[in-house]
Amino acid sequence: MYRALTWWLVTHGVDPGDRAAVAERAGVPHIKVGTDPDDPWVSVDGQDVSRDIRTHRISTTVSAVASVPAVRATLIAQQREIIDAASEGIVAEGRDIGTVVAPDAAVKVFLTARGTERAARHAADQGTSQTQTEADHARRDRLDAEQSAKAPDAIVVDSTDLTLDEVVELIVELARRIPERAC
Repeated sequence: MYRALTWWLVTHGVDPGDRAAVAERAGVPHIKVGTDPDDPWVSVDGQDVSRDIRTHRISTTVSAVASVPAVRATLIAQQREIIDAASEGIVAEGRDIGTVVAPDAAVKVFLTARGTERAARHAADQGTSQTQTEADHARRDRLDAEQSAKAPDAIVVDSTDLTLDEVVELIVELARRIPERAC
């Protein structure tokens, strides 16, 4: 959602570094996210931006937008609405889901991987250099450190040496261990 708002700001000529302008427009675009894991999508004002929000420009700009308090308040409220509306539960990912957005979640996973592995994965996805991606990650991790704290009750999963399927399997197993009443 932060990427979607960043994309909207950039395409509408709003300087992501102008905190007042960003705050003023934080609630203007209509951002929607798909909740079906088999059909993930993100739209802004009815336009599918699922691929557009994964560009290098958005990746290197999103931290500035996400640090604006009005943006955080707007998007956290929307995220909570989505989570509350999911009667059968939902998997939500983000840097502050377990600490701020859904601190009472039944299952919290702090997913991590070695920096070189994260960069290799993202570089392959984006078609960028691993060296540049690693530098971008380090920069964004520094800028987003405040929102990136591990919830005290989160389970750490290091995905460095795991495939995507293995990560999913592990997290599903963690969720299955939670008593029915908690989910």
